[in-house]
Amino acid sequence: MFKSGWMASLFVLALASSSRCQEAAEEPAASNGPWVRDNELKVGGERLRYRSIVDHVPLRGGGDEVVAELFHTAYFVLNDDGDPDPSRPLIFAYNGGPGSASYWLHMGVMGPKRVVTSEVGPQGAPPYPLEDNPACLLDVADIVMVDPVGTGLSRPVGDGKGADFWGVDEDARSLAEFVRRFLSRHGRWNSPRYLLGESYGTTRSAVLADRLQRDNLDLNGIVLVSAVLDFRTIQFAQGDVIPFVVTVPSYAVTSAYHGVLPGGAPPDLAAFMQEVEVWARTDYATAVLAGSAVDPEHRRRVLAQMHRYTGLSKAYLDRSDLRVTASQYEQQILNERGLVVGRLDARFTGPSGDVRSSRPSHDPQSTAISSAYTSAFNAYLRNVLGYDGAREYVPGGRAGPWNWGRGDGGFGGGAVNVAPDLARVLRRNPALEVLLVNGIYDLATPYYAAVWSLDNLNLPPTLRDNIHRADFAAGHMMYVEQSLLPQWRSALAAFLQRTSGR
Repeated sequence: MFKSGWMASLFVLALASSSRCQEAAEEPAASNGPWVRDNELKVGGERLRYRSIVDHVPLRGGGDEVVAELFHTAYFVLNDDGDPDPSRPLIFAYNGGPGSASYWLHMGVMGPKRVVTSEVGPQGAPPYPLEDNPACLLDVADIVMVDPVGTGLSRPVGDGKGADFWGVDEDARSLAEFVRRFLSRHGRWNSPRYLLGESYGTTRSAVLADRLQRDNLDLNGIVLVSAVLDFRTIQFAQGDVIPFVVTVPSYAVTSAYHGVLPGGAPPDLAAFMQEVEVWARTDYATAVLAGSAVDPEHRRRVLAQMHRYTGLSKAYLDRSDLRVTASQYEQQILNERGLVVGRLDARFTGPSGDVRSSRPSHDPQSTAISSAYTSAFNAYLRNVLGYDGAREYVPGGRAGPWNWGRGDGGFGGGAVNVAPDLARVLRRNPALEVLLVNGIYDLATPYYAAVWSLDNLNLPPTLRDNIHRADFAAGHMMYVEQSLLPQWRSALAAFLQRTSGR
């Protein structure tokens, strides 16, 4: 979660106090590794031999002394001689937070093994089953799962301090150093290169791609999973109508899922989404932009339509002046049933606690699966990947406080917006393509907020076709669902094969 109040419930893991951060910096340097295992996986109709490597790259931050150790798990497919192929595409993947380790993507969809969880509902107690991952992309690309400093096994060391790594630009600097050192260590400088980030990881990808490009290191593609580029779209700041406009489509599809729309479920969900998106940026946007100067008849029509699109009562919408935050919607939409809906996946429900509250007491989706992912990855790390070091794997909670300032002036800074970073990367590298992967039931990073951000990059027409969109009938972590794995694999494999020239 973010330290600022307006960001307090965006992501799964809370940042720890500064005293705990100091403990991380005092940990001794790793004295052993790498941990290497060879294994096999059947994926894409073929059986692959691959090598897993758990290792760390020392970061020097521009000086001579090591200031951090950044751990990662690399998966390399082996050729007939038992060696990795340096010409294969290479994906650097990470989660968000900021302050979350990569175990969510790792155990959910990117690694050769995945944890099996209930698709919608509580998972229960251990043991949690591990299975071969049928959606793994190893037949298409080699994969590097990255744990930024302060997460996983990665730590500041020596004179390194958390503040050197825990910020929008600080984080990107350390990851850029990691990428360069990794390419040198493994002889992969001429591999097709990709970044894949989830949630805050998409924010990271925009800034990291720009920094890598300044180091003359272009990318083939960027995959944005559950993206947030312009933080205005999710903070619901006083006087800002943008977040209300871009979140209404998510309310509509969620209400349709829970069967609370006055007109019943739409026969064509995709057409319904498009209809609400158009309405949100036209009739609805006009009403909320006008504020108290809105024409009364226009306001009446918008209120009635918003009731039909969301299922929220006309009385509630009227009292809210047509403006409903994500947390208010989560608390209110099933309030009469004594339930709240999830922020990360609005299909999940849980008991509301105080039905008079304006915001939920918890996120049902997060509490449902967190134990399964944490437990399964720790077992996998030690029992399958062979890690036997003394460090404990930190899922999150040590990378903070986070520096949101970017030194770009203004009146107190304002909300972070890295969309200009991504636009700059696309203009300088016209061959780069972007794949936006959305979960339509995600209220943490609403799908249309990301679409709107990418629609406003101010790109020339020749570059607009470089951005592609894949919607999933799921939440923030669409890979939780077994039934959606074929869609994930199809979308990403096609993107990688097209942009890598393989």
